[in-house]
Amino acid sequence: MAGGFGTRLRPLTLGLPKPMVYMANKPIMEHIINLLRRHDLTDIVALLYFQPEEIKSYFGDGSKFGVRIEYVQAHEDYGTAGAVKNAEHLLEERFLIISGDVLTDLDLKSAINFHIENKASATMVLTRMQNPLSYGVVITKEDGKISRFLEKPTWGEVFSDTVNTGIYILEPEVLRDVPYHEEFDFSKNLFPSMLEKNKRLYGYIAPNYWRDVGNLEEYFQAHQDILEGWVKVEIDGNLLPREGTNIWVGKNVEVGEKVGFKGTVIIGNDAHIGSGSFIYNSVIGNHVQIGEEVNLDRSIIWKNSQVGKRSILTEAIVADNTRIEDEAVLFENSIVSENCHIGKGAKVKTNVKVWPGKDVEEGSILSSSLVWGERWNRELFTDAKVIGIGNVELTPEFAVKLGAAFGAVVGKGGVVVTSRDAGKTSRMIHRALICGLLSAGVNVHDLRTLPIPVVRYELKFGREQGGIHVRRSPLDERQIDVIFFDGDGQDFSTSKTKSVERLFFREDFRRAAPEETGQLDFPQRVTESYREDFLKAIDTEKIKKANFKVILDYSNGGACEIFPSIIGSLGCDVISLNAYLDPKKLYRTDEKIKQSIQQLSSIVKSLNADVGFLFDPGAEKLSVVDEAGEFINPDLLLLIVTSLFLRCTQARKIAVPVVASMGVEEIAQEYGVEVIRVRNDHLAMMDALSDQGVDFVGGTRGGFIFPGFQLGADAMFDVAKILELLAKNGRSLGVLRKKWDKFFMVRRAVPCSWGKKGQVMRKLLKYTEDLNRQLVDGVRIVNDDSWVLITPDRKKALFHIYAEAKDRAKAEALLNEYSRKVEEWQSKIEMGIAT
Repeated sequence: MAGGFGTRLRPLTLGLPKPMVYMANKPIMEHIINLLRRHDLTDIVALLYFQPEEIKSYFGDGSKFGVRIEYVQAHEDYGTAGAVKNAEHLLEERFLIISGDVLTDLDLKSAINFHIENKASATMVLTRMQNPLSYGVVITKEDGKISRFLEKPTWGEVFSDTVNTGIYILEPEVLRDVPYHEEFDFSKNLFPSMLEKNKRLYGYIAPNYWRDVGNLEEYFQAHQDILEGWVKVEIDGNLLPREGTNIWVGKNVEVGEKVGFKGTVIIGNDAHIGSGSFIYNSVIGNHVQIGEEVNLDRSIIWKNSQVGKRSILTEAIVADNTRIEDEAVLFENSIVSENCHIGKGAKVKTNVKVWPGKDVEEGSILSSSLVWGERWNRELFTDAKVIGIGNVELTPEFAVKLGAAFGAVVGKGGVVVTSRDAGKTSRMIHRALICGLLSAGVNVHDLRTLPIPVVRYELKFGREQGGIHVRRSPLDERQIDVIFFDGDGQDFSTSKTKSVERLFFREDFRRAAPEETGQLDFPQRVTESYREDFLKAIDTEKIKKANFKVILDYSNGGACEIFPSIIGSLGCDVISLNAYLDPKKLYRTDEKIKQSIQQLSSIVKSLNADVGFLFDPGAEKLSVVDEAGEFINPDLLLLIVTSLFLRCTQARKIAVPVVASMGVEEIAQEYGVEVIRVRNDHLAMMDALSDQGVDFVGGTRGGFIFPGFQLGADAMFDVAKILELLAKNGRSLGVLRKKWDKFFMVRRAVPCSWGKKGQVMRKLLKYTEDLNRQLVDGVRIVNDDSWVLITPDRKKALFHIYAEAKDRAKAEALLNEYSRKVEEWQSKIEMGIAT
């Protein structure tokens, strides 16, 4: 498989296909061909797509490399299986598929023997990875037969650290199930179909080295792994071992006096290293000229490049035919493409990429507009949000680029709706995002300071293709959240966040021509339309007749701009608190929230109110106090709202997060309603609505989705709906609180390093294989009168463990049992104990 674009390796792959990227002075595909030859696999078919002539001209018929190569070129991207289908006429016997852009020394013969011994139709070669999030996770039975796999899961779906390497052994008849000239993938289409039909699909777990060189960070690390000896590859030249140093030297190499070497160094043919230089764990390509007193620290230099005197390169990558003049400095993770010129004394700062053919002037300092933190190198999005410290990680420059990347996904001429909270930093980032969108030719409808539910409403009923809301994070006063929405108001899907990430990191999204720049508008009557449709979706007469007395705390958020006129139409006696915008109060500590609830409780009691509601600043979540001034925790609130809803409707199916109380099933059973458990996040709650039979989605954080009006949580609508349900039921919150406050839920966070998470999940899956369990966002073990959930945190190095029972002691015993198990498994992993 040699058709990759290598977009995440740009700018190194702007002028050549990904399999031709140099790895230890030879194309990475050459390492794969050498591996195949060592395992007597010498008849090779190369499937080409992007820049095929580069590969053909280098490898020819393969004779120079001891193999025979035939080429099949695709003219469209039909996916992995679709590409192989194009070569079906050449595949008349058992064959192996391997990517031409991975670095590995896997024992292919052992994998083939495993395939033959098990009489498999298809065998996936698997390996274990510390962080399996970017790969397809595969679960096998004891005999190696595959039982389940997930394509690029979240941490809550990581049930093993065993991942798909993209190396497959297939019998020819397997290709009969692959359609011609249609997009068809092995891991997404063919293998799930084989699993469903119970065909002989096996997984061989290989113990050797494997790395997908998918991005620049992986590319750099793959080189370090070669130099550290973690992977066996063929290196050209002679090995000259010295004490503490291994030097691979090619032909006709010249090394000046007093040159220092440390670690492992690979020097290509006809290279020259000037006197007094120091080289540490670096690769120097063919025909490279290194001047005097140069310092190379873990750097990679491709062929035909020059580095001038007294220059310093630290963890830098320099492509071919580039000239670096004297006293230049390349900082960590800087990348200089081919045919560039870096002037004397110039500095290329950390993480800066220089595109091909660029000239950096003498003495200049080339800085990216953003010094990215390490986490931007791993991933940009957390769910549908980009989160960063305001004006440090999330700067205006960063936001402009992010807006342009989002605009490229939306497309020229598209329309995006934007809004923000009242904070100064939010306003700054919001305006920068708008600039990026406009630069991509996207039109912007700016709602300015309005809460998130209004943005969702506008997207659901408007003509925009997507939306953005900027706010101060409710979790950290220093952080800013940039939240992305789809065209229907739902949270941005994972596939679309990945598209934005790819465009953001490769930095080659198109800018609009001057006459195509997007237009900025400020829509009128959005709040009026929201109010009108809101009131149509509520039984206002029922609420008016109940004559509720309500205490409402707006938390100084955006709801105070729109909800007073709505609640005023419901005939309620309302006392409002904090009903004005205050940017300084948008972030509240847990202690402040607790104080707000206590204040709300006190006012409810003193004024004999029926209910008290506390909005979060974004108007997506509620805290509720009953008529006795008792705070109703979110787990109990879910039970109360569910019971109210089911009693008043003809619902047949509802959805709740996997962590919700088992009381939901008890209530649903009374009304003959089906319960679906989903991941414990807002996107999963919204996705549940795609099942047309779902009538209600309840959350465990004070948010609910009533499908008739919104596709996402809307705390303003929730207030009105709860009042409507109370009016129809004729029962108070206090009565329902006493009825359903009979479950005990306990929780604990257990630390676990990122590298052990996948292994712990694999052990947990094996330990619980004979138990009644649910594999949704972790592993939930269900007993007759209790349950326990073990789920890995997506952002922190820890596991969350929840346990619930009708008896507190039983819940705590379950919590302690599985907390100890997670700690015990980590200890065994650390000691290298297999079981």
